[in-house]
Amino acid sequence: MADELVSGLLKDVDVRVVLALTSELSRQARGTHKSEPASAALLSQGLTAAAMAAALQKGDARINLQLECDGPLRGFFVDGDTSGLVRGYTKNPLVAHMGAEGEFRWRPVLGNKGYISVLRDIGDGEYYRSSVELERFDFAEDLERYFVMSDQVATRLKLEQLPTGGNGASEPLGIVAGVLLQPLPNGDREAFQALGLQVKQRFREVLSVHAAEGGAALLKALLPERSDLDIMSRYPLRFSCTCSRDRVKSALLAMGREELTDLLEKEGKAEVTCQFCTTQYVIPGEEIRELLAAAMN
Repeated sequence: MADELVSGLLKDVDVRVVLALTSELSRQARGTHKSEPASAALLSQGLTAAAMAAALQKGDARINLQLECDGPLRGFFVDGDTSGLVRGYTKNPLVAHMGAEGEFRWRPVLGNKGYISVLRDIGDGEYYRSSVELERFDFAEDLERYFVMSDQVATRLKLEQLPTGGNGASEPLGIVAGVLLQPLPNGDREAFQALGLQVKQRFREVLSVHAAEGGAALLKALLPERSDLDIMSRYPLRFSCTCSRDRVKSALLAMGREELTDLLEKEGKAEVTCQFCTTQYVIPGEEIRELLAAAMN
């Protein structure tokens, strides 16, 4: 079951549906950040949502989702682009425990106050940010509220994480997926409401049976009575990072000559760890002096 995103259109009612399978990348993110179960679960939700939100953008775009909270997780930052690349991190990867299934499952992790913020690349170097306060303290439900309140777009969103295995070897991130529905401007709102309810009620059951068949087959199984489903796009998803040594050096240069000179005098080198992928970069003093010399020219 490869990670992938599938985007489709229900042509008769003008309703868009996006589905993401993210099991492998969720486990990779957990391993990269050495995350405990609760932190890994929330990061996985964020990465899945970022993949779907990116699919709603036009052209070569990137979208950032940020969760801030006063609970032990403290929040996470994830982003995704229209090529299928997602990355992210939690502020505290060591949160192990969540609540029992039900309305208050995520309160021990998220706390009592927080917000979701979304930053969109709208092209030409311009960005748009908006946010909503946490109300349900369930990331999927509050992100659904974000689309309705901030974007004024009716949205139905469901995120699922199904454990696999047994006999003491259960994998909590065995099957990870998300589905999102939105009506187009001229879409049938009544049909959208009915479809949204149907998909959210059936998603877990259908996912457990059909996930191994891939995203397109899963969508068709989720909407068995919709012969008007047209698959518009399909592409692989991956957890990766855009950091590089050159980008680190550019960031150092952006610190300014005075601060960079102070760093050189005190440390003799620069050590930087990427928050997204944990890659460590060491820029020796000679390269820092070259940066300073180039900045003077």
